[in-house]
Amino acid sequence: MAVYGYRKVHRQLIRQGWSGIGRDQVLHVILSLGIQGIRRGRIPIPTRSVRSTGGRPDLVERRFSAAAPGRLHVADITYVHLSDGSFAYVAFVTDAYARRIVGWAVSASQPTKDLPLLTLDQSIGWAARHGDTLGLVHHSNHGTQYISVLYGSHLNEHDILASTGSVGDSYDNALGETVNSAYKTEQIHRGRPIDRVKALEQATFQWAFWWSQKRFHETLNYLTPAEVEARYYKSQVIPITPKTNKTMLTKSSPLQMA
Repeated sequence: MAVYGYRKVHRQLIRQGWSGIGRDQVLHVILSLGIQGIRRGRIPIPTRSVRSTGGRPDLVERRFSAAAPGRLHVADITYVHLSDGSFAYVAFVTDAYARRIVGWAVSASQPTKDLPLLTLDQSIGWAARHGDTLGLVHHSNHGTQYISVLYGSHLNEHDILASTGSVGDSYDNALGETVNSAYKTEQIHRGRPIDRVKALEQATFQWAFWWSQKRFHETLNYLTPAEVEARYYKSQVIPITPKTNKTMLTKSSPLQMA
């Protein structure tokens, strides 16, 4: 909660039983104590872009939402400046339905294939455990790591639809950049300098877990990704009745977007 502004602090207090406290009261206390929630800045994209998108369409068109988990994944890479003067690179894959991070990896260098493929494999495993990958849309920017033949082949093997935004427009991968920006602001810039890749891996693991399990998201009506997913899966269960005689799960159309 140390990174929260007054709106999220207010939500946290309500959850803890402070039902009588108002949002303006929380703001007044925070200001009187000189406390301020952190603010995110724009994060540069470290991928080396090419003019071609590899023939991939933009299946998202800036609509970063989905009707169900496992229908749209968004991938991106950012970098971290280590205290010894070197750089490390971090890749994320985010499920658009509840903003859960379904894949992440850290590397001391920026390879053309290994780093994004690690996160892709993680996201494929997550999608397989929560349904299947048939019709899953995997969206990225036009960095060489993402439009490579190897990356595309990996998507095809699992019946995943590749999607790439236009060249030179960061808004076409806005969800990926949002995750990168939050990661840098909430975990990297507010703590002590990180001098080793191993320490960065631990910090990234802690943040990714918090982001998906504990962090309130304004776009989710101040719920956590885990809570939003739990509500979805609960809504899909048909109660046992004499007619059904069993519990069945319904599934959204693979390409249905919210």
